[in-house]
Amino acid sequence: MSTNLVFFIWNLGLTKREPGAEKKFKEISNAYEVLSDDEKRSLYDKYGEAGLKGSGMGMGDFSNPFDLFESLFDGMNGMGSRGGSRSRAMEGEDEVYNLVLNFKEAVFGVEKEIEITRLESCSTCNGSGAKPGSKTSKCSTCGGQGQVVQSTRTPLGIFQQVMTCSACEGRGELSTPCNTCRGEGRVKRTKRISLKVPAGVDSGSRLRVRSEGNAGRRGGPPGDLFVIIEVLSDPVLKRDDTNILYTCKVSYIDAILGTTMKVPTVDGMVDLKIPSGTQPGTTLVMAKKGVPLLNKSNLRGDQLVRVQVEIPKRLSSEEKKLVEELSDLNKTKTANARR
Repeated sequence: MSTNLVFFIWNLGLTKREPGAEKKFKEISNAYEVLSDDEKRSLYDKYGEAGLKGSGMGMGDFSNPFDLFESLFDGMNGMGSRGGSRSRAMEGEDEVYNLVLNFKEAVFGVEKEIEITRLESCSTCNGSGAKPGSKTSKCSTCGGQGQVVQSTRTPLGIFQQVMTCSACEGRGELSTPCNTCRGEGRVKRTKRISLKVPAGVDSGSRLRVRSEGNAGRRGGPPGDLFVIIEVLSDPVLKRDDTNILYTCKVSYIDAILGTTMKVPTVDGMVDLKIPSGTQPGTTLVMAKKGVPLLNKSNLRGDQLVRVQVEIPKRLSSEEKKLVEELSDLNKTKTANARR
């Protein structure tokens, strides 16, 4: 863990002597690792935890490094407090959309048009929440500051937090609510957007579309839209990270003599050579017939084909005779080899 990070945590009063502090140290360390690495942060920013796993990077024991550090800063006096002021703009909340893809769409990527519902700035009051033409008055709760100070006594002394005033929601003033948005400053609307899904996504992948979340308050920037991917399974092909698994059935004759057969892949039907003498349970590799690596579509996994040899339960008299002759030849061969 960075020395600066340890010093910062110590200043927050988080020490390993406290109950549960050791786990919190580990969470903060893992979060710091992601946030301080440009590549990891970029992958997490675009695809969430699935992006880190797809690149061989572990996430650790936390779900969102940004949320973890934000929770440390939140509400602290003089250290990134969210406490508002009369003129402070507030960023809009993020929105989440669940997108279902079929197997091949997830493998090769696809462009989708989706419809989302979000809060947009009210055009009647221009997002102020006040009725046009109405007069405003100073909030008596916070004295027009938009913030109130909350003090808590601890063994180390008095801990103060600067909080957003709940009476005026940080505006520092009170006014007649807008009739359209009822003082919210935002109204719900639907919008259709075009979404480009990259090749290689899987269930749990998260795509981030910037500025397509809810509008901010008092002219603040909009939040982001997070698209959570769910991939439908394929009845024949199974996915294992970037590899695709398939089981083919061959007769015992073809296993002995060898053959060429067509097998399904995400690229269509492809010829697969079954070598002579193939044993039951053998796995054959079809190179670069798997899933493209997320964010590196020029690289692909393989398709692994497991060979299942079928032994007939019943034989015709002629077939049985031929197998018996083969058995006799094998016995003779074995006996000669022992001499």
